[in-house]
Amino acid sequence: MPTPTPAARTHAPDLHPEAAAGLNTDWLARKEAATPRGIAVLENFFVARAENAELWDIEGRRYIDFAGGIGVLNTGHRHPHVMAAIRAQLEQFTHTCYQVVPYASYVALAERINALVPGAWAKRTAFFSTGAEAVENAVKVARSATGRAGVVAFDGAFHGRTFLGMALTGKVVPYKIGFGPLPGDVFHAPFPTPLHGISVADSLRHVQRLFKSEIDPKRVAAFLFEPVQGEGGFYPAPTEFIAGLRRIADEHAILLIADEVQSGFARTGKLFASSHHNVPIDLVTFAKSLAAGLPLSGLCGRAELMNAPGPGGLGGTYAGNPLAIAAAHAVLDVIEEERLAERSQRLGERLTQTLNGLKARVPLIAEVRGPGSMVAVEFIDPATGQPAPEFTKRVQARALERGLMLLTCGVYGNVIRFLHPLTTQDAVFGEALKILEEALLGA
Repeated sequence: MPTPTPAARTHAPDLHPEAAAGLNTDWLARKEAATPRGIAVLENFFVARAENAELWDIEGRRYIDFAGGIGVLNTGHRHPHVMAAIRAQLEQFTHTCYQVVPYASYVALAERINALVPGAWAKRTAFFSTGAEAVENAVKVARSATGRAGVVAFDGAFHGRTFLGMALTGKVVPYKIGFGPLPGDVFHAPFPTPLHGISVADSLRHVQRLFKSEIDPKRVAAFLFEPVQGEGGFYPAPTEFIAGLRRIADEHAILLIADEVQSGFARTGKLFASSHHNVPIDLVTFAKSLAAGLPLSGLCGRAELMNAPGPGGLGGTYAGNPLAIAAAHAVLDVIEEERLAERSQRLGERLTQTLNGLKARVPLIAEVRGPGSMVAVEFIDPATGQPAPEFTKRVQARALERGLMLLTCGVYGNVIRFLHPLTTQDAVFGEALKILEEALLGA
């Protein structure tokens, strides 16, 4: 006789409507008792289910999700094609470790990424699990290929919470505070932010100054930058800045690494934000929306660079998990078939028009910026000229009260960034814009 299938075990809360009241409060208390305070949690409710751009908490309340798991859900919650791909792979195998027994889907995804990343040269791609892993492996490849150790990153950047990731990140609180000392041979220059008085010329001049005061350029392996800063405030890197970095890099045989962990997969109106600039990039990191919520990241670069580390120098036990690889194939299909890069542009235009239209009535709106749907609004007190983080928090809180989830960012905490799914239905998007307007006018 076949072995009976055991009943599914669950540690989720009872979701019967009559038992829903107070569930969030109960689970918040359990969270405080079971998990460390260092894992900051934004919302005070627990999710029960989600679909596309909407989610419902365990007490039945509905929210429009413009946080997207911090930029992970460009194709929305539970896209049917992604779900089908995961289910199909689940029936085959869930893990072998690619470095022990390889699988064709990994190779096929690498081929697709090699063809899609900007640059008409031979490329190689490796997969990992997190954005920080992708960034660290980019540094490993750069150091191996050049024989140099130094890396120049930029103020406001976010590259991860690992020790090297923290060193590369250009924001102290909360990412670096109390965790030193950090790895050496990492240097920072100002990122161009005209709103705060830093021009492209200022940034490039400071890079050259580093070579006079901090590190010999012959010891620098790479420049690491975000085409659009994520946590730093959604500041787009001007083409003039990237081209200037490229010139300095070529002069000193330094590599150029683009961190596309948050800006990739149609968020900016192109599959990769680097495509907005006709500037050669040596190595590109990516993650987040690649696999629609499953942990998968990657590094793609020039073949001769990627081949620099010896066998065993790259990889990881879970790197390139087959379920995540299957999801990524489906994500790329959805982006192409549903023309999400174009939709990203259209949704972004609706959002920026709404925000710009409110400037006269919300004088704290200092700037609305960003390509495609990688849009942000920054708040500065016009009376003092200082960032307005408290106003920003009030807008975020009032939006949440009305059912719209938003994320803040920026070195000063005075920026709201929008990471809505690119698949958000028009009616839901319009509802979100109405809530956003009410929150801005009422804050």
